[in-house]
Amino acid sequence: MAGHISKRGPNTWRVRITFGTDAAGKRITFNKTIHGPKKAAEKYLRDKLTEKDTGTFIQPSAESLNAYLDRWLADSAKPRLAESTFENYKYLLGLYVRKALGARKLADVRLLDIQRLYSDLTAAGRSPRTVRYVHAILRSAFAQAITWRLIAVNPCSGADLPQRSHAEMKAFSPDEAKRFLAAAKADRLSLLFMFALESGMRPEEYLALKWADIDFANNTATVQRTLVRRKTKGGGWYFGKPKTAKSRRCVPMSREIFAKLKDHRTTQLEQMMRLGSEYDRNDLVFANDFGGPLDLKNIRTRNFARILEAAGLGHYETVDDEKVFIPGFRVYDLRHSMATLMLADGVHPKIVSERLGHASIVLTLDTYSHVLPSMQKDATARLGAVLYS
Repeated sequence: MAGHISKRGPNTWRVRITFGTDAAGKRITFNKTIHGPKKAAEKYLRDKLTEKDTGTFIQPSAESLNAYLDRWLADSAKPRLAESTFENYKYLLGLYVRKALGARKLADVRLLDIQRLYSDLTAAGRSPRTVRYVHAILRSAFAQAITWRLIAVNPCSGADLPQRSHAEMKAFSPDEAKRFLAAAKADRLSLLFMFALESGMRPEEYLALKWADIDFANNTATVQRTLVRRKTKGGGWYFGKPKTAKSRRCVPMSREIFAKLKDHRTTQLEQMMRLGSEYDRNDLVFANDFGGPLDLKNIRTRNFARILEAAGLGHYETVDDEKVFIPGFRVYDLRHSMATLMLADGVHPKIVSERLGHASIVLTLDTYSHVLPSMQKDATARLGAVLYS
């Protein structure tokens, strides 16, 4: 008999379905306890026998979510993801998911469990972006479990997610940009900040630049890689691929920047000669005193914030009876400033988009739509001058 029902107690029934025998001759069975009238157990048995006959029956996996995630990361995620994305997956699962849900059986995770996880993350102050990223990872993991016929339903389906929030984008005005550059002259990383503001590169791009990417004959810098810091145990860093295909680009730079780059190269070579074998020869344009990559966190706190304070680009707040400077801009806002200043000066959006390495001009126009009204006014004035002057 392929299946039968046995009474286990008041309104409690055990449904057993037999699937033949394994290679050792041991009978393969699936058991399910049903609470309620016998008709409920009979219906469950009929439904499962139909699934068995049609080949759609899935015997829920007994492995834990943690064990499954290990297998999914190794066999499904790692082969198809960029190394930096894979590291982020491992990091976020370890930080937010494994402790909360990892001990549960994969087949026992329900939508309510997922929803509670997201609610707890939000209550703990995690941003909507973080919660949505965790959701995307889990949804992908459970989708693969369905493909591998370990579960029948994705417990992430139907989860309520927090609304997307966008960090306020700020950009220097022409006067603020000049004040920033003037204050930056006193900092040891002044050239880095000049380069970041003029190039519009992402921090992970200009921190990964090698001298081989600098063309002194044509005054250009080429983006070919990114600097990635590992978030998982052990840390370290490595060179990753640019964000998109369009991110691989050649960026023209001013003669002023290249004159300073030549002096910087000379100073760096002198440092390399002094340290000899102690200097880590990574060929990085912007390196620490020993040739290793600069740390963006240190740049942000030790250099950038101090420059902003010297330039008056922020405000003070009283914390524990002490005045604390609150920066008015982020390091990433140097990129936004380049784009905004160029667009406001009438540079064609296509040129700005290519300089930024955006995947399409649509992204550029959407991101910097706040600049467009003034561009429209300027264009209208120019058209009027052509038509009526």
